[in-house]
Amino acid sequence: MVGMSGTNPRQNPRASPEQLRYARVLDYGMKAGLAVLIAGFLAYVSGIVPAQVPLEELPRLWVLRVPDYLRETGMTSGWGWLAMVGAGDVLALIGIALLAGISAPCLLVLIPVFARRRDWVYLSITLIQIGVLVLAASGVLTMAH
Repeated sequence: MVGMSGTNPRQNPRASPEQLRYARVLDYGMKAGLAVLIAGFLAYVSGIVPAQVPLEELPRLWVLRVPDYLRETGMTSGWGWLAMVGAGDVLALIGIALLAGISAPCLLVLIPVFARRRDWVYLSITLIQIGVLVLAASGVLTMAH
């Protein structure tokens, strides 16, 4: 079996430059996402930032079906939460979005490497993966209820 760097991983167990580049972006993105998630959560539970849904209301609301929850709380589905980022409970979603979306930037930094090396197979796979991630995040393929 030959790895991305063209070497046999059993003979050379070190990570390839591409793997290190991907890991570096993943590490920074994970730390940033986690920090934002924690800060947003602390802002919510401490009451520093007013919430869209008060913390004490959550036990009553959690048992509702999604359409009922959205109606009672004034929340939106899909990417509509971005318009509510000023609310403490929605603020933490930025961290979740960063953590969920970090794969795309990790792949983006590999494009120049594969293009420079003229590795068309890995470049194509990387571009397809990015396309699938963007399509999935767009919500275009979701069914409307």
